[in-house]
Amino acid sequence: MSVESDNQLRGMTLSGSSGGAGIGVGAGWSRVPRTLFARPASAVGTLLVLAFALLALIGPLVAPYSATEQIFADARQSPSATHWFGTDRLGRDVFSRVVIGTRDIFTLAGAGTLTAVFLGTIIGLASGFRGGWVDELTFRAFDGLLAIPALLLALLLLGTVGPSRESVLLVIVVVYTPIVARVVRSVVLGLKSRGFVEAARVRGESTSYVLFREILPSVLPALAVEAALRFSYAIFLVSSLGFLGIGVQPPSPDWGLMVAEARDFVSLTPWALYFPVATIATLVIGVNLMADGLRRALQEN
Repeated sequence: MSVESDNQLRGMTLSGSSGGAGIGVGAGWSRVPRTLFARPASAVGTLLVLAFALLALIGPLVAPYSATEQIFADARQSPSATHWFGTDRLGRDVFSRVVIGTRDIFTLAGAGTLTAVFLGTIIGLASGFRGGWVDELTFRAFDGLLAIPALLLALLLLGTVGPSRESVLLVIVVVYTPIVARVVRSVVLGLKSRGFVEAARVRGESTSYVLFREILPSVLPALAVEAALRFSYAIFLVSSLGFLGIGVQPPSPDWGLMVAEARDFVSLTPWALYFPVATIATLVIGVNLMADGLRRALQEN
């Protein structure tokens, strides 16, 4: 995340927490869905994400064919009423593979993002509140990780542990936990000297109470936006690793893997390349539109 975005998130959260103990933020959460759907762009983005999430749940039930079934007699068929997205060079139905592959992308990108957000929140809260040498050591180590481009770091990790679903999940967690932790820490540093936090300390509240009951509610708006942004980047990362052949392995209907398999035969089956690419772009655009709408909604509330 850029410094400018980080500052925007920090400013949004600090302004929303001025009432203390996250009261203003909590009151605003109930109005977020209405505000989110009030703007056409954010409404479209949210509906796209919800549609893909539903598809991830019921994809295998609505897909007309198996994702891995090869019917050589149907190979290289263009889109038709029988095969909506056509078939690839092995006779596999592209629509079915895209639909069933939605579950993989949501499982890996979603689970990885949630784990990174959870770990980053804990580290950011504890390190930012405690300060001192613990904070300094932790974030100098994170700076070292952040200095490595995400895809290069992923390549290094996968070269060590080998390609698999679990490895891709680990990569997402390692790549994005430091970023989430920095966002949370930046907010905590601005909040820990505020009056409502000092009042809790004077009352003799425990550190865990101060962190999770006083500070965390005011961190949640920035965290919600950051989680949405990390999810969109995780989708790209999972697809990129599949495209490079070091992520999810064949015959899984991974979208990036589908693009890699189809690129050498683009003159014969262009639809096998274009539909997975369009699906990746549509989901990422939807997540980013939703994230932007969520940011605006939380600012207003």
